[in-house]
Formats: sequence, C-alpha cells, structure tokens
Amino acid sequence: MADTDFETAQFTARTLSEALPYIQRYDRQTIVIKYGGHAMVDEALARSFARDVVLLKHLGINPVVVHGGGPQIGGMLERLGIQSEFKAGLRVTDEATVEVVEMVLSGAINKTIVRAINSAGGKAVGLSGSDAGLIRAVKAEGKSRDPDSHIEQVVDLGFVGEPKAIDPSVLNALSAADDDLIPVVAPVGVGDDGSRYNINADTAAGAVAAALGASRLLLLTDVAGVLDKDGKLIREIPRNRVSSLIEDGTAAGGMIPKLETAGRAVDHGVGAAVILDGRAPHALLMELFTEHGAGTFIS
Repeated sequence: MADTDFETAQFTARTLSEALPYIQRYDRQTIVIKYGGHAMVDEALARSFARDVVLLKHLGINPVVVHGGGPQIGGMLERLGIQSEFKAGLRVTDEATVEVVEMVLSGAINKTIVRAINSAGGKAVGLSGSDAGLIRAVKAEGKSRDPDSHIEQVVDLGFVGEPKAIDPSVLNALSAADDDLIPVVAPVGVGDDGSRYNINADTAAGAVAAALGASRLLLLTDVAGVLDKDGKLIREIPRNRVSSLIEDGTAAGGMIPKLETAGRAVDHGVGAAVILDGRAPHALLMELFTEHGAGTFIS
C-alpha cells in the first residue's frame, strides 16, 4: 500500500472513531430534516444527501425528510402559463395554483427524492401531509404593513396554510411495520373542510419534529446559517435571543421564518434545531457527528 493510501485509510479510521460518541448520542433518536433549496436541484448534492440519509438510518438513527420545492413549482406554473398573483410580496395560491403545487410536491419532487434514497440503498416511502391526516391545516393569514400609517392589514393568500395539528400515527405505523423505512413528506396539508393547503416546508418540518419529539430539527438552507451584522456565522443562539435577533435586523428576509420555526420547535419539545448550509457536501454528517457542527444551533 502506498504511503498516501495508508494515510487516507488512517484518516478515515480516525474520523469514524472520533464520531463514535455522537453516533451513540443519536442512537434510536428521530431526526427531522427539512430538505430544499440548492441542495435539491444540484444533482451531485442530491445524490450526496440521499447517501447521507441512508447512512443515518444504518447508524441506528430515524430520519424523517420533509421537503420543499418552490423553484420547481414556479417553473411548472410558468410552463403551464399560469400567472401568479402577488400581494404584499407573497404568492397567492388560488385553485389552479394549488393543484399544480400538489402535483409537483406530492408527485414529481417527492418521488424523485424517494428514488434517490432507494438508489443509495435505503427504503424510502413517499407521503403527503394529506395522507392519513398527517398534517391538518388551517388557512394562513398574510399581513402587510402600510408604509405611511404602519397599520397592518390582513392579506388573503388563498390556499396557503399553516399546521393546525399533526397526527404522526401513519409515521409510527410505518416504523412499526418495517424499521428500515424512511418517510419522505410533501408539505401539503388538508383542512377540516377537505381543502388542500400549501404549507411552508420549514413550518411543516418544525411541526412534524415537535409531534414526533425529535432529538433534532435540521433546516437545510442556502446560507451558512444565521449571520451576524458583520456577515460571520453565529454558531449558537439561545432560544430567548431569537426574538431580539429578528427585532434588531440581524435576521431578515427568509431567515426570519426559519428562526421562528426553530424557536417554536424547541418550545414544543424538540431537543434542538439547527439552520445549516445545504450547499455544503455532507452537511448533515458534519452537524451530527463532529464537535463544532455545521450551522447555527438553536437550543
């Protein structure tokens, strides 16, 4: 064996040995992973993600994947010639749009992820939040603030929903039937009147994590995590600092709902939530099995 080959093998063995305490920590624990953004559309990252999820399962962890698909939905709406209406910067999901949302999320995207995990040696099964009443939803209210009066007004966003209740019995039944199964959930919920609702994937993942009593909620995004005002990664945020970071503008734009979701999940019994960079190869493994993690840890 060449010296370089021996050094590589030795490094791999040392890495596995150093990961042992973390593997033991998460043994038989549930990890809910919100999957979306660049990690989903980049083929190499998608394959890497699937392999990492399968590895987690083989290490005795119970991963549950909840995925988004905003860019894919937008692309399909454009191809079908369906014009989106926006109110206060938010997309209105009308009847035609929610039909496309369900088709893309519960169909093409969900099954693509399932196939990728299965190709990597796992046993994934695709679900929608509508299946067995997994995600019961209520109509979400958008809000806009008048720039002059600063008065907030309610905006009707159509079939955009928020989780009202999570019934994890279908997930528990899958686990009881075959402990090797990996659930992959599309965030389409159902209302009390039978209407289908498009739910933000971060919000859905947080609600599922709370219902399952997950050890970790991992939110994959397209930035390194929560950045301070100098652009440096904040590695850990106590729960009681979340609101202040939003109020002082440290967290802005799309990071606000992620932080709010992380905070609610921790409030409702999730061990911790982590916002991490899904563009980094093996971000899941770095977060769970190394000392310094890979993103912003909300505890």
